Amino acid sequence: MPNGQWYPPEWPDRIRALAAGELTPAAPRRAATVLLLRDAADGPHVHMLRRRASMAFAGGAYAYPGGGVDPRDEHPVRWAGPSLESWAERLGVTGTQEAQAIVCAAVRETFEEAGVLLAGETADSVVDDTTGEDWEKDREALVARELSFADFLDRRGLVLRSDLLGAWARWITPEFESRRYDTWFFVAALPAGQRTRDVSTEADRTVWIRPADAAAGYDRGELTMMPPTISTLRGLERFGTAAGALAAAEDQDLTPVLAQARLEGDELILSWPGHEEFTKHIPTGSGNGAGTDAGTDAGADSGTGAGTGADSGTGVGTGADSGNGSGSAPESGGAR
Repeated sequence: MPNGQWYPPEWPDRIRALAAGELTPAAPRRAATVLLLRDAADGPHVHMLRRRASMAFAGGAYAYPGGGVDPRDEHPVRWAGPSLESWAERLGVTGTQEAQAIVCAAVRETFEEAGVLLAGETADSVVDDTTGEDWEKDREALVARELSFADFLDRRGLVLRSDLLGAWARWITPEFESRRYDTWFFVAALPAGQRTRDVSTEADRTVWIRPADAAAGYDRGELTMMPPTISTLRGLERFGTAAGALAAAEDQDLTPVLAQARLEGDELILSWPGHEEFTKHIPTGSGNGAGTDAGTDAGADSGTGAGTGADSGTGVGTGADSGNGSGSAPESGGAR
């Protein structure tokens, strides 16, 4: 049975064009995404969303809240947690402004797409309610880029709680993709009193689910995901609490993962170093043949695999919590 690996049928042609020097790789844009966790009787659950099937990129695929860095994320903010120097070293970037922008993007996007805010009035507090008309107006202004995150925090007298985040992984979109992102993945626990909300226009379903259940749905071909999504889910399976996962983040390897493609005989071989399960063997015959093989293998040509798994009550469907939560995530394949 094919699994739910998302794989666009145009990739073989783009890989050939790159190898022939006919395609210039786009520069990857910085992005951040957050694996939001909450404890349940059967272990921690992770918040996921399903991208609308109409989305041009990865329609029907399950992902996490996240998006691209806003240049204004570098603006000074009240900061709590590890120093910017420590974050720069951990994230593998050269400057403190860049480190702040990546962390701010993670916190901002989680609020924009899930209504959850990792900030408080003091360095050891966190807001316990982000519902209400005034919060929603601010959230919408952030989404529309009418309000910077720094101004939002300053106006409300809030401190960004960087200590509530743990850096988990880093994936870079393959060079043959038209839209590329250098994406940092973070883990965070849902703050007490807060709840995810259905506030995104880019998702048609949001769920809380055990990582093992989501991974099992992917393995059955019922849930479509991009490689970094299923990889990070598998990494969470061993933890019994959200706090345990957050504590383990400091030992996670943040070496960037970048797909590689090579030609061997009559096959194109697509691989992600260190993640053998995602390797693809693509016939180099006609474009139609390669596209058909890719679409069949992934089971994701129109997002129907994801919809079937969720709507039938299996896999992700069993983890839904009355429609709370939302968002759109950048995985290694892309972001907003």
